[in-house]
Amino acid sequence: MKNSYLYLVTVCGALLLAAPAFSQGPVFGVKGGLNYTNLAGVDAQDDNARIGFNGGVFGRTMPDQPVGLQVELLYSTKGNHTSYHAFFGLVDQDVDFNLNYLELPVLVSIRLMDVVDLQIGGYAAYLLSAKVKTSGDLGSGSDTVDKDNFKSIDAGIAGGVGFNVGENLQVGIRYLHGLTDVVDNSTLHDVVGDAQNRCVQLYIGIGVGG
Repeated sequence: MKNSYLYLVTVCGALLLAAPAFSQGPVFGVKGGLNYTNLAGVDAQDDNARIGFNGGVFGRTMPDQPVGLQVELLYSTKGNHTSYHAFFGLVDQDVDFNLNYLELPVLVSIRLMDVVDLQIGGYAAYLLSAKVKTSGDLGSGSDTVDKDNFKSIDAGIAGGVGFNVGENLQVGIRYLHGLTDVVDNSTLHDVVGDAQNRCVQLYIGIGVGG
C-alpha cells in the first residue's frame, strides 16, 4: 500500500511540476455525467454496481497542442449494492454503500487525432460523507455513517478517451481504478473485506473560457 501511495505522489507531482511547460492558452470549463461504480473485493455472494454521478470543473493547458495537462475538481458518488444470503438461504439482505467524494483527477491529455484525446494519469479523492442503506428479512433502514469508519483518502490510477464533438464540447469515457482500501473499521471490514473503488465514468464537458 505504501508503494501505491508513493507511486501516486510521484506521478501527480511530476505532472504538476510539468504544468508550467504547458502554460500557454489554458481552457476552463464545466463537466458532468454518470458513474458506474463497484467495490472490488467485497466478500458477499452477490454484488452489483451502483449508478451515481459526477460533476465539477476542469482546466486544460495547450488545448490546440498534441499534449496537454488536464486537472479537474469533481463531486463524485461511488459505492455498490450487495446482496447477502444467510442461514442456508432462508435470510436475504440487501446493503447499499453510498460514498461521496471530492475528487481531483490529474491527467495527461494526448491528441491522437482531431476528434480523439487519450487521457492517462491518476486521481486523489477526499471522502465527504457515507451512507449505508439496508433492506430485507433482517429489516430496512438508511443511516448516515460516521465517515471515520472509512478511509478519508481514496487514490488510484485513471485513463480514458475523450471525443471532441464541437469547438468547446467533449464527451468521453474514463475508468478509475482505486489502489486504497475503502473501509477503516473492523466490523465493516468483516462485511466488505479489502474493498477498493472501481468506477467507469461517462461525461460531457463544456469549455467556457480560456
